[in-house]
Amino acid sequence: MESWLCPIELEGKLVKLVPLQKSQKVDLAFAASDGKLWELWYTSVPSPKSIDSYIEIALAEQEKGNALPFAVIDKTTNTVVGSTRYLNVDSKNKRVEIGATWYAKKAQRTGINTECKYLLLKHAFESLNCIAVEFRTHFHNHPSRNAILRLGAKQDGILRNHRIDEFGNLRDTVVFSILNSEWKTVKTSLEFKMGTNRLD
Repeated sequence: MESWLCPIELEGKLVKLVPLQKSQKVDLAFAASDGKLWELWYTSVPSPKSIDSYIEIALAEQEKGNALPFAVIDKTTNTVVGSTRYLNVDSKNKRVEIGATWYAKKAQRTGINTECKYLLLKHAFESLNCIAVEFRTHFHNHPSRNAILRLGAKQDGILRNHRIDEFGNLRDTVVFSILNSEWKTVKTSLEFKMGTNRLD
């Protein structure tokens, strides 16, 4: 497991993805405060009160080999503007999910998300030799669903009553994926979008 998915830095023109660390706590909380993202009922973004447990859980999952969390750094300001991760890691079958992604309001629709996903997909398919990369989101999170489709992922299905959230609401989870056989075309599309600023 450790030899397959190891902490790594991924860098593009706009962003740098660095391994999540406890020392980033204040910066992550500040980024999430831009837009009070934790108030979005259909997603899970840390608040100043929950940031400690958020980081602890992410690092515990990394220690078990189930995830690889990143802090997203905007290279123009050298500040943390969000977080993303590989999760539900299946090294035997060479599959990962990209998720737990959120960005400060100022970083949304700037091209940062497109480049982050490009870097993560490129590493997954070209370095980890994944056979599939999965995305999951709340049925009611339409911005996320649309963003995933714009990446070039295809919807696999909907897991009905998949989870019960902290308020007792039942969540339907929409599952998308990109296959290794599709990566070449998806990569060409993403590179075109990044080159023409047709982003996010």
